[in-house]
Amino acid sequence: METGGVTMAETDQAELTFPSTWTRRHLLDLESLSAEEITTILQVAQQLKDMTGGCRNKLTLLSGKTCANLFFENSTRTRNSFSLAAKRLGADTVEFSASGSSVTKGETFVDTAKTIEAMGVDWVVTRHSVPGTPHLLARELGCSVINAGDGPHDHPTQGLLDILTLLQHRGSVAGLTVALVGDIAHSRTARANIWGLSKLGAHVIVCGPPTLVSPRWRELGFEVAHSLDEILPRCDVLNLLRIQFERQSARPFPSVHEYAALYAMNAARMRRAKDNILIMAPGPINRGVEITPEVADGPHSVILEQVTNGIAVRMAALWLTAGAQASSEPFSSTNANCASHSPV
Repeated sequence: METGGVTMAETDQAELTFPSTWTRRHLLDLESLSAEEITTILQVAQQLKDMTGGCRNKLTLLSGKTCANLFFENSTRTRNSFSLAAKRLGADTVEFSASGSSVTKGETFVDTAKTIEAMGVDWVVTRHSVPGTPHLLARELGCSVINAGDGPHDHPTQGLLDILTLLQHRGSVAGLTVALVGDIAHSRTARANIWGLSKLGAHVIVCGPPTLVSPRWRELGFEVAHSLDEILPRCDVLNLLRIQFERQSARPFPSVHEYAALYAMNAARMRRAKDNILIMAPGPINRGVEITPEVADGPHSVILEQVTNGIAVRMAALWLTAGAQASSEPFSSTNANCASHSPV
């Protein structure tokens, strides 16, 4: 159907009603969310993706609100994705970078965040190298806080966008065998996927060198593997994680060449995989290390779809946390003044 010039899915009908299943002012991790809450975010993300013509057109659902991106680590996809998500829903954005800020003059992280909040922002989206930083801000600030990655701990919107991509291709996560391959020890993406996928009924395998995959994951009910070739025929999905040398104090394997020989997804391994296997990667990808170019750019790859779905998931996170903070009144898409074909 057509509404305001934007093609919408049949299930969207005429309005986007705030779900009673969502009451959280913050989005800090996936470990603490229920399966119902995760499903709610994913459903809203798909609705907003449809309402914005594939995350390209504007709505005014969040007009008058401001999102502050406080990033203390480098980011390309996540930072730009949050900025676009806010703008697609009509919000303004404030971009903060630690370099050149008062942090370099000795101001504390919390004081910096409080200063930004005092400028009238409605969300603080934060990325920091220290695990638990978003949880600290959630206690200290009155606005909503969204975790855009805290060290190796969690990256909830990355996990959600990965799951949304799976749902679009498979319809359900339940029963899928999903392998997270690579640097499990230092990956916040791995942890977000582990909790999110398992809560929705997937069988999760963590795979990589013994130095990067702790056997203690078995104690939490997850399968641990050190050979990609052994598990490959069973996998419906591979999520190939980057080796995060910047978080490592020592090289966890003899050489990058050896790692690629054992764990890189290449053409030879694709021939031994299921015919309908999905290849995912959170990015940035290192071609020739965890994935070869013909696989990254091949028909089984959904890497660029993940990027688009990142905007959808982040629109949902902003809308839901704002709604929980303000009220549970429905937001009508018929009054959203959709600006068709007007990408930011």
